[in-house]
Amino acid sequence: MVDPGRLNARLLLEAPVNAPDGQGGVSEGWTGVAALWGRIEPLRAGPDEQGGAAVAVISHRVTLRHREDVRHRMRFVHRGRSLVIRAVRDPDESRRYLVCDCEETMP
Repeated sequence: MVDPGRLNARLLLEAPVNAPDGQGGVSEGWTGVAALWGRIEPLRAGPDEQGGAAVAVISHRVTLRHREDVRHRMRFVHRGRSLVIRAVRDPDESRRYLVCDCEETMP
C-alpha cells in the first residue's frame, strides 16, 4: 500500500518526438505530457560505457498515481535530472498506482 503523502517529488512526464531537421532527416527531442507528483527511490548505481566514455548508470523506482499514458522510453524530469522509463507496472492490478523502473545516466 502506497501512502499518497509520500508522493512528494514534482515530476514532468515527457515523450520522445521526432522533428524534421531541414536536411531530410529527423532530430530527436522531447515534449512535455504532464506535470505530476511521484516518489523517487534510488535503487543502485554502477559503471557503464557509452560511446567510449565512462558513465554512471543509476537505477530508480518511481511511484505515481495510475495514468493510462505512461509508456516505456518516456522520461521523467526532476530538478534537471532525466529518468528514462524502462518498464511500467501496476503493482497490485488495482489501477491506483504505477511503478516505473527508470535509469539516469551521468557522465
